[in-house]
Amino acid sequence: APGVYQLASLLVELDTSDEASRILCADALYQMGRAEEAHKLLLVALSRNPQRSPILARLALLQLKKGFMYDGNQLLKKVIRIGDTSCLLPIMDIFKDEDRKLMQTHCHFRALTILKNKQED
Repeated sequence: APGVYQLASLLVELDTSDEASRILCADALYQMGRAEEAHKLLLVALSRNPQRSPILARLALLQLKKGFMYDGNQLLKKVIRIGDTSCLLPIMDIFKDEDRKLMQTHCHFRALTILKNKQED
């Protein structure tokens, strides 16, 4: 992760509009346990492109990890509304095991809640 971070940082310096390098940099920071820095980097990327599902999904995980369930839910809802959920499976490979389980459990619980509410209606 440190080598990936250094390379991605250099790429971001060369082209500040390179979103892929910024995301790669955030992923490396996350892997190194520097979630706050990853969060800040993703917020910058989001400010440039507020409809990017890969950024929103990563931010959702970081919010869930902090215990901010409402914020995490809102970000996941945005990903679903955009309609580009294909980013979720590759991102799950990046997440650490405990965070992957957190995201899977959270999404499963929310899906069951939604289904239950629809059945009641």
